[in-house]
Amino acid sequence: MAKFIDTAQIVVQAGDGGRGCVSFRREKYVPRGGPNGGDGGNGGSIYIEAGRSFRTLVDQQYQQLYRAERGEHGRGKDQHGATGRDVTIKVPLGTVITDVDSGDVLGDLTDEGQRLLVARGGRGGQGNARFATATHQAPRFAQPGTAGEIRKLRLELKLIADVGLVGLPNAGKSSLLAAFSSARPKIAAYPFTTLSPNLGVVDVEPHGGFVVADIPGLIEGAARGAGLGIRFLRHIERTRLLVHVVDVGDGAQDPAAAAEAVEGELRAYNPALLSLPRIVAANKIDLPHGEGLARLTARCRAAGISLLAVSALTGEGIPGLLEALAVRLRASQGQSHDLPQGSLLR
Repeated sequence: MAKFIDTAQIVVQAGDGGRGCVSFRREKYVPRGGPNGGDGGNGGSIYIEAGRSFRTLVDQQYQQLYRAERGEHGRGKDQHGATGRDVTIKVPLGTVITDVDSGDVLGDLTDEGQRLLVARGGRGGQGNARFATATHQAPRFAQPGTAGEIRKLRLELKLIADVGLVGLPNAGKSSLLAAFSSARPKIAAYPFTTLSPNLGVVDVEPHGGFVVADIPGLIEGAARGAGLGIRFLRHIERTRLLVHVVDVGDGAQDPAAAAEAVEGELRAYNPALLSLPRIVAANKIDLPHGEGLARLTARCRAAGISLLAVSALTGEGIPGLLEALAVRLRASQGQSHDLPQGSLLR
């Protein structure tokens, strides 16, 4: 299995243009042969293209320099140099390209086959045949080719998913993803089992399918770099809906305090994340639970946030949660529906 790499820094160098040629016809029985120097070829350019078959930036982590071919020089007998071959760098959907030196965002590739020109090849120089005129019939000069662009780029992958699962470590996010879909993330009873985001595709009849991303667990101070830190918070930015998974079983951290801790990290990273539609999934309802669930329910009711009780282990409440997610996603596309009740506690 390929290692999950979501950032990379590369250097791209487009090809230089070939130089024009200074040449004159020198053939037997052809007196006063004119200039016949050909043009140089254009240098190859470098493009970045998004594709669904790529999941990480691992290739760019290991190959950090990309060079396009230079254009060939012009030759005599009006022979123009060949254009240098372009280079296309393949990246996953959701890759943001930034110029390191200027800080400018050059592009955000979110569609299959979307291409971005990141380094333009140099132009080939014109040969001396181009400069012949009635008054200047034997030009003895030609143009040099221009240099290709060189850029240092930062590539940053932000996963494209409809639903993002967030919560403290061991809240049961990976277990929920496994219960939702055929994804099989690593599940174990210790913190930070999930070291990189996992994706799963969920199909809910009759609403259709959507993509769920399991984001590694957040801890207090994550927005400042604690734990897995800010590294994976970027993947939440593209989601249309957040599911905040909270462990309500006895022995876990107070559910209301856990919810507040995660919301605080989202707020510290990007306050706009809290404007996304949210559903709180009170997980591990199969375990004994006391007043913590009641406090979490009261907190969600006061904040106007829907809360559903589920068990990733037994499957209790999972159908109702999936239905709620599908309905909310359709509503975000302009189709209004009432949320199903199911095990809705709010």
